[in-house]
Amino acid sequence: MVKLRHSRLQAKKWSTLTLVLSMLFMLTIVLLMLLAMGIFYIPIGDDDSPPNDLTSFRRRAFEKRSGIAEEKGEQWTEIVAWEPRAFVYHNFLSTAECEYLIDLAKPYMVKSTVVDSKTGQSKDSRVRTSSGTFLKRGQDRIIRGIEKRIADFTFIPMEHGEGIQVLHYEVGQKYDAHYDYFLDEFNTKNGGQRMATLLMYLSDVEEGGETVFPAANANFTSVRWWNELSECGKQGLSVKPKRGDALLFWSMRPDATLDPSSLHGR
Repeated sequence: MVKLRHSRLQAKKWSTLTLVLSMLFMLTIVLLMLLAMGIFYIPIGDDDSPPNDLTSFRRRAFEKRSGIAEEKGEQWTEIVAWEPRAFVYHNFLSTAECEYLIDLAKPYMVKSTVVDSKTGQSKDSRVRTSSGTFLKRGQDRIIRGIEKRIADFTFIPMEHGEGIQVLHYEVGQKYDAHYDYFLDEFNTKNGGQRMATLLMYLSDVEEGGETVFPAANANFTSVRWWNELSECGKQGLSVKPKRGDALLFWSMRPDATLDPSSLHGR
């Protein structure tokens, strides 16, 4: 009788263990299915934000990027217009990165030029009165980190980008309305057509300095910063500069045709 009872207890233990293992197996299957459907996700690193949504992506970041560690403000993207396709990435650069780019470019600033549509060569013009310089692509860890972030935001590979151009506008300086895409065969054959532009604002301004799209198909007064714009800025759809923000606009439509609504000036 003792052995018989022992045998029954053993059988009962094995039955309970089998049931527990079966339940754990089923729970694992359910979790894998939820992960696959995106209902449940596992945070990676320090960022526990939800999947990116262009209209509402918001997160706070504390990260070491390319040798510069700094706590950043809230990062999020904002749709400005669909004609042209234009978006602002708030706090794209940190304050330290902005200052680094300014210090790096300051000794090499020269009078800005424009591209001659007939020859493809650079020439002086009164329509552009700023000063600027080009940084070498990938010239150090910080520049490479910024270029990688640009590629991630635009979905355009780094090797398809031009070197970062740093521009400085004194009071009263300008760049009249123009297109960033090429109208000459020299540049299109040499490096291909320009698809998009990313403007990164390195400093705040008291007044003016807006990037204006006079041909945009949008309600100019709909932007939330309308009352802060200068009289010049109110002549079209405008983005007010804020240190660290980045403006992405596309010079080409999704079907690869040139987009005349991307006409812009500063």
